[in-house]
Amino acid sequence: MMMRKSGGSPPIYLKSTNYPREKPGFGARRQRGTAISYVLFYRTREGRQRWFTIGRHGAPWTPDSAREEAQRLLGSVVNSADPAAEKRAARNAQTVSELCDLYLADAEGGRLVTRLRTAKKPSTLATDRGRMERHIKPLLGRRAVASVTRNDIETFMHDVAAGKTAGKTKTKPRGLACVRGGKGTASRTVGLLGAIFSYAVRHRMCTENPVRGVIRPVDGRRERRLSDDEYKALAQGLHKAEAKHVWPAAIAVARFLALTGWRSGEALALRGNEFDLDRRTARTNGVGRLSIFESRLCRSQGFISPLRASQHCSVLRRPHGQPRGAGAREGWRCAVRC
Repeated sequence: MMMRKSGGSPPIYLKSTNYPREKPGFGARRQRGTAISYVLFYRTREGRQRWFTIGRHGAPWTPDSAREEAQRLLGSVVNSADPAAEKRAARNAQTVSELCDLYLADAEGGRLVTRLRTAKKPSTLATDRGRMERHIKPLLGRRAVASVTRNDIETFMHDVAAGKTAGKTKTKPRGLACVRGGKGTASRTVGLLGAIFSYAVRHRMCTENPVRGVIRPVDGRRERRLSDDEYKALAQGLHKAEAKHVWPAAIAVARFLALTGWRSGEALALRGNEFDLDRRTARTNGVGRLSIFESRLCRSQGFISPLRASQHCSVLRRPHGQPRGAGAREGWRCAVRC
């Protein structure tokens, strides 16, 4: 096969490879201009027609090297591969930053659930957003999703632990986030990355999760518990507060948290249908944990009196726009009564 360049240049002779018996589908194509490209025409196992451009004539592609590449590509097609689709996906590959945005949008829309089959809470989403904006995007945001390896994740983890992303970030007109990094932050952020890349695998943005197999440091969870003497001191303080006529709801809340071991946010989120007064139990749907108001399960028993059937524990909420202070509690509503 002879191809001649425009402008009177001497012709370029290429061995014909378009004969079906030699290499079906392989050839050279010239469109507009003087560039000549080696191409491969094939059909996928589903019967779809594909054009794949191997490369332009010249270094490094010669007729022989292009023919060998075409033979390799046809072998992969036999094994259900689609080189043209893979090349197009690599060209349009989404970055880690775009992946984080997609993950967060689905999580906020309730389309992602936790291991407990429940949607992520707003507080968890806010924490995830902060880790993405302050750690993941600055270090990995521009990387293509499919190009991230385990070594990249380990380097990221060590950089966050060393404080490479430390700094102060303005979050709102009067808000400032002090990012310090550390081993605990690195461990929890890598855990979030694992969930993000699992999401990417499910949506076929990459073939495997690079976080799998990464050994994370201990995240520094607190195991601190009150001792017997500290429970005594707390009980004495509550009795003194009652004697001084401190706001009863505040005393009830302190006693409730001491008996259950819940966080204040978990207690404020309780609803009436989460209480079983006959069995004296309460369940928080957000974490799926059951707390029982019985002496044998409460270490604080003996120092802090458990709730009696005749008592009411009211967790009050301040209406939106209502001022704080003891004198402005008339409009407050009861969020939890037990």
